[in-house]
Amino acid sequence: MQNIFILIGLGIIGLLCIVTLVLIYGISTHMREVRRTLTHQYNLIVKIQSVLKNKSATNAVAENAEMIYQDLLQNLIPIMAAIDVMPRNTSEHPLWRALGGIMDEYAKNPFALEKLRRCIKLDSEVARSIDNYMSRADSFLHHISTTDPDGILASTFTDGLLGQSLTFFTQAKQLAAQTNS
Repeated sequence: MQNIFILIGLGIIGLLCIVTLVLIYGISTHMREVRRTLTHQYNLIVKIQSVLKNKSATNAVAENAEMIYQDLLQNLIPIMAAIDVMPRNTSEHPLWRALGGIMDEYAKNPFALEKLRRCIKLDSEVARSIDNYMSRADSFLHHISTTDPDGILASTFTDGLLGQSLTFFTQAKQLAAQTNS
């Protein structure tokens, strides 16, 4: 009879060991799933944080856009006076009206490029204004392209009047530099 109790006790202990092993396996499987889920959520939080930082930087540019536009416009005024161009007569921001006037004049009269080349070569104030404008516009475009995750805003500025004016001024500077040699 004692042997039966020992066998029953060993059976119960064996059964408890098997139940314990099954529970440990289930808990470890659950912990792996929790770890995988938390890792995925952490990665999502990092991505969201990155997007928010980019949006914050873009918002900072948007909040400071008026100062940036005014700075660019201040450099355009002597250039427009030198090549005798008037801004567009629209309700746009003065910067876009000025750039539109320059690009419209160039589209109507390709000689505007030659006028600008001469002004760059002969007038150091115009050359300095062109350099300042190009430097500031280029850094503005670079900042927008690095903070714009989908590139829509950056391509709008690059393909628009800002990018066109940079191309126009670059051509004029290169022509002025070639005639100096």
